[in-house]
Amino acid sequence: MLERLSWFRLALQLKGSVLPSVLPRSLICGLMGILVAILHGQGVPVVLPTRESLIPSIVLGLLLVFRTNTAYDRFWEGRKCWGTLIINTRNLARQLWIAIQEQNPPDRQEKIAALQLLEAFAWATKQHLRQEPMGEQVTRLVSQHQNLQLQETSNRPLEIAFWLGDYLQQQYQKQRIDSYQMTAMTQLLDRLVEALSGCERILRTPMPLAYAIHLKQLLLIYCLALPFQLVKDCGWFTVPLVIVVSFTLLGIEEIGIEIENPFGRDANDLPLDAICETISRNIHDLMQLESSTALPSVDQLKDLQQIPE
Repeated sequence: MLERLSWFRLALQLKGSVLPSVLPRSLICGLMGILVAILHGQGVPVVLPTRESLIPSIVLGLLLVFRTNTAYDRFWEGRKCWGTLIINTRNLARQLWIAIQEQNPPDRQEKIAALQLLEAFAWATKQHLRQEPMGEQVTRLVSQHQNLQLQETSNRPLEIAFWLGDYLQQQYQKQRIDSYQMTAMTQLLDRLVEALSGCERILRTPMPLAYAIHLKQLLLIYCLALPFQLVKDCGWFTVPLVIVVSFTLLGIEEIGIEIENPFGRDANDLPLDAICETISRNIHDLMQLESSTALPSVDQLKDLQQIPE
Protein backbone atom coordinates (compact mmCIF):
# COMPACT_ATOMS: atom_id res chain seq x y z
CA MET A 1 0.00 0.00 0.00
CA LEU A 2 2.81 2.37 0.88
CA GLU A 3 4.51 1.59 -2.43
CA ARG A 4 1.30 2.45 -4.30
CA LEU A 5 0.94 5.73 -2.42
CA SER A 6 4.57 6.51 -3.14
CA TRP A 7 4.01 5.77 -6.84
CA PHE A 8 1.02 8.14 -7.06
CA ARG A 9 2.85 10.78 -5.00
CA LEU A 10 5.79 10.63 -7.38
CA ALA A 11 3.52 10.72 -10.43
CA LEU A 12 1.85 13.91 -9.15
CA GLN A 13 5.05 15.57 -7.95
CA LEU A 14 5.85 18.93 -9.54
CA LYS A 15 9.44 19.33 -8.33
CA GLY A 16 11.72 17.82 -10.92
CA SER A 17 8.84 17.44 -13.40
CA VAL A 18 8.71 19.08 -16.83
CA LEU A 19 5.02 19.87 -16.32
CA PRO A 20 5.48 23.59 -15.48
CA SER A 21 7.56 24.10 -18.63
CA VAL A 22 5.51 22.00 -21.03
CA LEU A 23 1.91 22.63 -19.94
CA PRO A 24 1.67 26.21 -21.32
CA ARG A 25 2.84 25.03 -24.75
CA SER A 26 0.38 22.13 -24.66
CA LEU A 27 -2.47 24.51 -23.83
CA ILE A 28 -1.54 26.67 -26.82
CA CYS A 29 -1.84 23.59 -29.03
CA GLY A 30 -5.18 22.93 -27.31
CA LEU A 31 -6.37 26.41 -28.33
CA MET A 32 -5.52 25.46 -31.89
CA GLY A 33 -7.67 22.38 -31.41
CA ILE A 34 -10.60 24.56 -30.25
CA LEU A 35 -10.27 26.76 -33.32
CA VAL A 36 -10.19 23.77 -35.68
CA ALA A 37 -13.20 22.17 -33.93
CA ILE A 38 -15.20 25.39 -34.32
CA LEU A 39 -14.33 25.67 -38.01
CA HIS A 40 -15.19 22.02 -38.58
CA GLY A 41 -18.53 22.48 -36.84
CA GLN A 42 -19.34 25.35 -39.20
CA GLY A 43 -18.65 23.22 -42.25
CA VAL A 44 -15.26 24.63 -43.16
CA PRO A 45 -13.08 21.94 -44.86
CA VAL A 46 -10.22 21.70 -42.38
CA VAL A 47 -9.80 17.91 -42.30
CA LEU A 48 -6.43 16.40 -43.21
CA PRO A 49 -6.10 12.67 -43.98
CA THR A 50 -4.51 10.77 -41.12
CA ARG A 51 -2.41 8.52 -43.33
CA GLU A 52 -0.52 11.54 -44.69
CA SER A 53 1.04 12.11 -41.25
CA LEU A 54 2.47 8.59 -40.91
CA ILE A 55 5.93 9.35 -42.27
CA PRO A 56 6.30 12.67 -40.37
CA SER A 57 5.26 10.85 -37.17
CA ILE A 58 7.94 8.19 -37.64
CA VAL A 59 10.60 10.81 -38.39
CA LEU A 60 9.57 12.86 -35.35
CA GLY A 61 9.68 9.78 -33.12
CA LEU A 62 13.17 8.87 -34.28
CA LEU A 63 14.40 12.43 -33.74
CA LEU A 64 12.97 12.50 -30.21
CA VAL A 65 14.54 9.14 -29.34
CA PHE A 66 17.91 10.29 -30.66
CA ARG A 67 17.59 13.58 -28.75
CA THR A 68 16.78 11.87 -25.45
CA ASN A 69 19.45 9.18 -25.82
CA THR A 70 22.11 11.77 -26.64
CA ALA A 71 21.15 13.87 -23.62
CA TYR A 72 21.18 10.84 -21.31
CA ASP A 73 24.59 9.79 -22.63
CA ARG A 74 25.91 13.22 -21.60
CA PHE A 75 24.26 12.87 -18.17
CA TRP A 76 25.70 9.39 -17.62
CA GLU A 77 29.16 10.37 -18.82
CA GLY A 78 29.12 13.27 -16.35
CA ARG A 79 28.18 10.87 -13.56
CA LYS A 80 31.01 8.51 -14.54
CA CYS A 81 33.48 11.40 -14.48
CA TRP A 82 32.44 12.28 -10.94
CA GLY A 83 32.57 8.63 -9.96
CA THR A 84 36.14 8.52 -11.24
CA LEU A 85 36.91 11.66 -9.26
CA ILE A 86 35.55 10.10 -6.04
CA ILE A 87 37.47 6.83 -6.47
CA ASN A 88 40.79 8.44 -7.26
CA THR A 89 40.41 11.04 -4.53
CA ARG A 90 39.93 8.29 -1.95
CA ASN A 91 42.89 6.30 -3.26
CA LEU A 92 45.21 9.29 -3.45
CA ALA A 93 44.18 10.53 0.00
CA ARG A 94 44.87 7.09 1.48
CA GLN A 95 48.29 6.86 -0.13
CA LEU A 96 49.24 10.41 0.87
CA TRP A 97 48.29 9.75 4.48
CA ILE A 98 49.88 6.32 4.81
CA ALA A 99 52.83 6.19 2.42
CA ILE A 100 54.53 9.55 2.97
CA GLN A 101 56.92 9.34 5.88
CA GLU A 102 56.95 11.92 8.65
CA GLN A 103 60.29 12.86 10.18
CA ASN A 104 59.34 16.06 12.00
CA PRO A 105 56.17 17.94 13.05
CA PRO A 106 56.09 20.20 9.95
CA ASP A 107 55.79 17.08 7.81
CA ARG A 108 52.43 16.32 9.44
CA GLN A 109 51.15 19.84 8.71
CA GLU A 110 52.28 19.60 5.09
CA LYS A 111 50.49 16.27 4.72
CA ILE A 112 47.29 17.69 6.20
CA ALA A 113 47.56 20.68 3.86
CA ALA A 114 47.91 18.29 0.90
CA LEU A 115 44.78 16.39 1.91
CA GLN A 116 42.95 19.68 2.25
CA LEU A 117 44.06 20.57 -1.28
CA LEU A 118 42.62 17.26 -2.44
CA GLU A 119 39.33 18.15 -0.78
CA ALA A 120 39.49 21.65 -2.27
CA PHE A 121 39.95 20.11 -5.74
CA ALA A 122 36.47 18.55 -5.56
CA TRP A 123 34.79 21.76 -4.39
CA ALA A 124 36.69 23.85 -6.93
CA THR A 125 35.65 21.47 -9.71
CA LYS A 126 32.01 21.84 -8.72
CA GLN A 127 32.28 25.63 -8.67
CA HIS A 128 34.19 25.64 -11.97
CA LEU A 129 31.53 23.59 -13.75
CA ARG A 130 28.73 25.76 -12.39
CA GLN A 131 30.69 28.95 -13.10
CA GLU A 132 30.34 30.00 -9.47
CA PRO A 133 32.70 32.37 -7.64
CA MET A 134 35.15 30.77 -5.24
CA GLY A 135 33.20 30.05 -2.08
CA GLU A 136 33.96 29.38 1.56
CA GLN A 137 34.33 25.65 0.88
CA VAL A 138 37.61 26.31 -0.98
CA THR A 139 38.97 29.34 0.89
CA ARG A 140 38.93 27.51 4.24
CA LEU A 141 41.05 24.70 2.79
CA VAL A 142 43.90 26.70 1.25
CA SER A 143 46.44 29.16 2.59
CA GLN A 144 46.06 32.91 2.20
CA HIS A 145 48.72 33.02 -0.51
CA GLN A 146 47.05 30.18 -2.40
CA ASN A 147 43.71 31.91 -2.01
CA LEU A 148 45.06 35.00 -3.75
CA GLN A 149 46.47 32.89 -6.56
CA LEU A 150 43.17 31.10 -7.07
CA GLN A 151 41.37 34.42 -7.33
CA GLU A 152 43.49 35.28 -10.36
CA THR A 153 43.32 31.98 -12.25
CA SER A 154 40.59 30.93 -14.67
CA ASN A 155 40.79 27.21 -13.85
CA ARG A 156 40.99 26.76 -10.09
CA PRO A 157 40.90 22.93 -9.92
CA LEU A 158 43.74 22.70 -12.42
CA GLU A 159 45.81 25.08 -10.30
CA ILE A 160 45.15 22.96 -7.22
CA ALA A 161 46.19 19.84 -9.12
CA PHE A 162 49.47 21.59 -9.96
CA TRP A 163 50.09 22.27 -6.26
CA LEU A 164 49.43 18.62 -5.42
CA GLY A 165 51.87 17.51 -8.07
CA ASP A 166 54.46 19.93 -6.72
CA TYR A 167 53.95 18.51 -3.21
CA LEU A 168 54.51 14.97 -4.49
CA GLN A 169 57.67 16.06 -6.29
CA GLN A 170 59.00 17.66 -3.11
CA GLN A 171 58.35 14.51 -1.10
CA TYR A 172 60.14 12.42 -3.70
CA GLN A 173 63.16 14.72 -3.63
CA LYS A 174 63.22 14.49 0.16
CA GLN A 175 63.15 10.68 -0.21
CA ARG A 176 59.93 10.40 1.79
CA ILE A 177 58.48 8.23 -1.01
CA ASP A 178 60.18 5.96 -3.52
CA SER A 179 59.86 6.04 -7.30
CA TYR A 180 57.08 3.42 -7.38
CA GLN A 181 54.95 5.35 -4.91
CA MET A 182 55.63 8.57 -6.80
CA THR A 183 54.49 6.98 -10.05
CA ALA A 184 51.34 5.52 -8.49
CA MET A 185 50.31 8.80 -6.86
CA THR A 186 51.04 10.79 -10.01
CA GLN A 187 48.82 8.45 -12.01
CA LEU A 188 45.98 8.98 -9.54
CA LEU A 189 46.43 12.73 -9.84
CA ASP A 190 46.41 12.43 -13.63
CA ARG A 191 43.08 10.61 -13.46
CA LEU A 192 41.64 13.45 -11.40
CA VAL A 193 42.63 15.89 -14.13
CA GLU A 194 41.15 13.52 -16.74
CA ALA A 195 37.83 13.53 -14.86
CA LEU A 196 37.91 17.33 -14.77
CA SER A 197 38.64 17.47 -18.49
CA GLY A 198 35.78 15.04 -19.21
CA CYS A 199 33.33 17.27 -17.35
CA GLU A 200 34.61 20.33 -19.23
CA ARG A 201 34.13 18.49 -22.53
CA ILE A 202 30.47 17.83 -21.69
CA LEU A 203 29.93 21.40 -20.53
CA ARG A 204 31.54 23.04 -23.55
CA THR A 205 30.07 20.79 -26.24
CA PRO A 206 26.38 21.68 -26.38
CA MET A 207 23.82 20.12 -28.67
CA PRO A 208 24.25 21.53 -32.23
CA LEU A 209 22.01 24.58 -32.59
CA ALA A 210 20.73 23.60 -36.05
CA TYR A 211 19.55 20.22 -34.73
CA ALA A 212 17.80 21.78 -31.72
CA ILE A 213 16.05 24.39 -33.91
CA HIS A 214 14.94 21.83 -36.49
CA LEU A 215 13.51 19.51 -33.83
CA LYS A 216 11.53 22.35 -32.23
CA GLN A 217 10.19 23.44 -35.62
CA LEU A 218 9.10 19.91 -36.48
CA LEU A 219 7.44 19.49 -33.07
CA LEU A 220 5.58 22.78 -33.49
CA ILE A 221 4.36 21.90 -36.97
CA TYR A 222 3.24 18.43 -35.89
CA CYS A 223 1.37 19.61 -32.77
CA LEU A 224 -0.39 22.45 -34.62
CA ALA A 225 -1.34 20.15 -37.51
CA LEU A 226 -2.61 17.41 -35.19
CA PRO A 227 -6.13 18.91 -34.71
CA PHE A 228 -6.73 18.86 -38.49
CA GLN A 229 -6.12 15.08 -38.47
CA LEU A 230 -8.28 14.28 -35.43
CA VAL A 231 -11.27 16.59 -35.79
CA LYS A 232 -13.17 14.43 -38.31
CA ASP A 233 -13.28 11.38 -36.01
CA CYS A 234 -13.07 12.99 -32.58
CA GLY A 235 -15.03 16.26 -32.83
CA TRP A 236 -14.68 18.25 -29.62
CA PHE A 237 -12.62 15.46 -28.07
CA THR A 238 -9.88 16.76 -30.38
CA VAL A 239 -9.01 19.42 -27.79
CA PRO A 240 -8.05 17.13 -24.86
CA LEU A 241 -6.38 14.66 -27.23
CA VAL A 242 -4.23 17.38 -28.74
CA ILE A 243 -3.24 18.61 -25.27
CA VAL A 244 -2.26 15.10 -24.12
CA VAL A 245 -0.30 14.23 -27.27
CA SER A 246 1.43 17.63 -27.30
CA PHE A 247 2.29 17.27 -23.62
CA THR A 248 3.81 13.85 -24.29
CA LEU A 249 5.97 14.91 -27.23
CA LEU A 250 7.01 18.28 -25.83
CA GLY A 251 7.76 16.64 -22.47
CA ILE A 252 10.17 14.16 -24.04
CA GLU A 253 12.02 17.01 -25.73
CA GLU A 254 12.11 19.02 -22.48
CA ILE A 255 13.56 16.05 -20.58
CA GLY A 256 16.44 16.00 -23.05
CA ILE A 257 17.04 19.71 -22.43
CA GLU A 258 16.94 19.16 -18.65
CA ILE A 259 19.56 16.42 -18.51
CA GLU A 260 21.97 17.43 -21.31
CA ASN A 261 23.89 19.61 -18.83
CA PRO A 262 24.16 17.48 -15.66
CA PHE A 263 26.19 20.00 -13.65
CA GLY A 264 23.54 22.64 -12.93
CA ARG A 265 21.36 23.23 -9.88
CA ASP A 266 18.05 21.78 -11.12
CA ALA A 267 16.35 18.82 -9.46
CA ASN A 268 17.34 16.56 -12.38
CA ASP A 269 21.03 17.49 -12.31
CA LEU A 270 23.78 15.61 -10.51
CA PRO A 271 23.90 16.23 -6.72
CA LEU A 272 27.38 17.77 -6.85
CA ASP A 273 27.10 19.36 -3.39
CA ALA A 274 26.29 15.99 -1.83
CA ILE A 275 29.16 14.33 -3.74
CA CYS A 276 31.63 16.97 -2.53
CA GLU A 277 30.33 16.58 1.03
CA THR A 278 30.98 12.84 0.75
CA ILE A 279 34.55 13.46 -0.39
CA SER A 280 35.13 15.91 2.49
CA ARG A 281 33.73 13.43 5.00
CA ASN A 282 35.89 10.61 3.64
CA ILE A 283 39.07 12.69 3.94
CA HIS A 284 38.22 13.87 7.44
CA ASP A 285 37.48 10.30 8.53
CA LEU A 286 40.80 9.16 7.05
CA MET A 287 42.73 11.70 9.11
CA GLN A 288 40.95 10.52 12.27
CA LEU A 289 41.95 6.89 11.75
CA GLU A 290 45.63 7.32 12.51
CA SER A 291 45.35 7.11 16.29
CA SER A 292 43.56 3.75 16.16
CA THR A 293 45.59 2.22 13.33
CA ALA A 294 49.10 3.41 14.18
CA LEU A 295 51.56 0.56 14.59
CA PRO A 296 53.27 0.27 18.00
CA SER A 297 56.92 1.17 18.26
CA VAL A 298 59.69 -1.38 18.88
CA ASP A 299 59.91 -0.34 22.54
CA GLN A 300 56.17 -0.86 22.96
CA LEU A 301 56.41 -4.30 21.40
CA LYS A 302 59.23 -5.25 23.76
CA ASP A 303 57.16 -4.15 26.73
CA LEU A 304 54.16 -6.08 25.52
CA GLN A 305 56.08 -9.25 24.74
CA GLN A 306 58.49 -8.81 27.64
CA ILE A 307 61.51 -9.29 25.40
CA PRO A 308 64.75 -8.92 27.39
CA GLU A 309 67.25 -6.29 26.34
